[in-house]
Amino acid sequence: MGAVKLQFSLPNVDGVTLDPNPDWTFDVLLVELNSIEKKLNASSKFPIPFTKTESRQLSASKDNSRRGFVMQVSDDDVEDMDRDTKHEVGDHLLMGGKRFACDEIYLSDSDQSEEGLNIELQHDLMDKVGLVESALSELAHDHQLTIAEEMRDQLSALEAELTDESEKLASTLERVERNTEAQREMNRKFDMQYQRKIAEALDDHLTTVQRDHEHRSQIEERRIRDDAAREEAKRKEKALQDEKARQERIRAETKARLEAERVEKEKAAALEAERKAVKEAAAASVKKSSESVTTASPEASKVSRDVTSQPVRPISDGQKHSTGNTIRVTENAQKLEEKRLAVYNEIGAQNEALGLGSNKAYRKFEMEIARRIRTITGSKENVRVKADELIKLISGSTCPQSISIAMFAQKVVSLCVKPTGSFNSAVYAYGRVIVHVTSKVPLAMEILIAELNKVCIYTVPKYIIYLEAAFQTKEAYYKAIGYAEEDGKIESTDSYVDRLSACMKLYGALVQTEVDGCQNLHGIREGWAWIARFLNVFPANLYTAAALQAFLEMAGFALHKRYKTQFRKLLDIIARDFLTALKDRGDAKLVKVIVSLRSYIESNQFLNEPEGWRLRSSLESHNFAPDSDHDQQYHYQQNRFY
Repeated sequence: MGAVKLQFSLPNVDGVTLDPNPDWTFDVLLVELNSIEKKLNASSKFPIPFTKTESRQLSASKDNSRRGFVMQVSDDDVEDMDRDTKHEVGDHLLMGGKRFACDEIYLSDSDQSEEGLNIELQHDLMDKVGLVESALSELAHDHQLTIAEEMRDQLSALEAELTDESEKLASTLERVERNTEAQREMNRKFDMQYQRKIAEALDDHLTTVQRDHEHRSQIEERRIRDDAAREEAKRKEKALQDEKARQERIRAETKARLEAERVEKEKAAALEAERKAVKEAAAASVKKSSESVTTASPEASKVSRDVTSQPVRPISDGQKHSTGNTIRVTENAQKLEEKRLAVYNEIGAQNEALGLGSNKAYRKFEMEIARRIRTITGSKENVRVKADELIKLISGSTCPQSISIAMFAQKVVSLCVKPTGSFNSAVYAYGRVIVHVTSKVPLAMEILIAELNKVCIYTVPKYIIYLEAAFQTKEAYYKAIGYAEEDGKIESTDSYVDRLSACMKLYGALVQTEVDGCQNLHGIREGWAWIARFLNVFPANLYTAAALQAFLEMAGFALHKRYKTQFRKLLDIIARDFLTALKDRGDAKLVKVIVSLRSYIESNQFLNEPEGWRLRSSLESHNFAPDSDHDQQYHYQQNRFY
């Protein structure tokens, strides 16, 4: 029996061989069905009578590699196959038609007509297979087309349903998104409204709390003011009573002292009258005896005229009996010094009668004055505030004015005893505060200048000459001109010169100060008088040179502004006479001060504003800070008033 040999091969598309039994997904199934449809539409393997009239497009490569298997059926078996078997084979071929193709069939993509291709395929199939196989193939092909058509319909239905579902889903999602956005917008509005209500409620609450706090603060402040006013009234009443009692006591003591002085003056007048009577009697006797002398010596008259014409140098009370005149001072300067000293001593006596040295309350008041003076800086606001505070302290009723004036003068002068690094930058501010205070309390200027004259004789100006006949030792002379004694030893010359320069700087800053609305009771005219007196009586040495240099540094600018040409003439005298005399001394210690004075004159430094001369308009970061040892300066002469 001959055998029919059917050879099928696995399809290979783009190099991928498809498995006849895969786990297909829906998308893969669609792709596979489309591929089968294209192949069937492109070509037909059956004779022309079985060929569909609809054109099919199928591209297949002849040279595609194929894997296949061989199925053999004998002729006897073909004849004995029943209908059911044929249907099974047809079904099997149908299933294979989806995935397999015969090896011997060649699908061409050439331009040959569909009819020629169908005829060729028909002859080839007729040659190789019989009628049964052709029928089976036709049935299988029809069945395949039917199934494919059903599947396409189902797929179309599924696609339409899927499209509808997708559109419904997209519409639902869009509606959900819109609802979500609307809900979110509503929630945002509700949040903003809620926050606005919370903010308004919080603002109302804070306003209420603040109003309540302000009301309570006003009540508390009113209560404090009332208490303070009552305490102040009580304090003033008590202070007034104390002041009245002190004034009564002072008047009584003053009356007793004046009575004692009157008695003393009467006794002195009586003694003077007695001495005058004795002198008159002696003069009468001398006159009678002189009438007997016929001629007088012309040399005696000449000596008398010389003695009369010789200038008289004032001397201090302690040097009246010395063999030589040791003090150099002009007559006007000495009279002014004696006048200030008398007022100074009178104030000291009053303060001693008021118990200045024993009352602790005065000590506290003194510390208040010292603190104000110590914190003076070179700013306008600071000067104004400190001046007002000092005026209130001095003019107040807490302490007698004579005591407060003495304390003020002592604390100002004590700045020069041990000058700190901030002294030079604040010295003009000290001068302005002094002018402010003394314009309201004029007596304070007299006491301050007197205190300054006691500490530094060069502010008079006055100079003491060293004479061995007048001073037993050098130490006695040093003490007389103002050297301080520390631990039983006289201080060094450098320390003395530094203190001398500080006093002269304070004095120079004071005399050149001009304040709008305030009168300087010791102003620029006193500065001009000082420098004229200085050049008239002072010798050239280290002390006088240091005093002159410090004074010119502080007051030279203002003196030139006021006197101009006259001041330049004085500077010429200093350069020509004073500096020459200094140079002739040949002292190495004088080199520095000579260079400084010469540079000041030759470089016209008096034309430039000194540092600190113009007060700052506002406080700066480098404000004055008191030194730790600064309080030691305020007690250098406590026993003067105690």
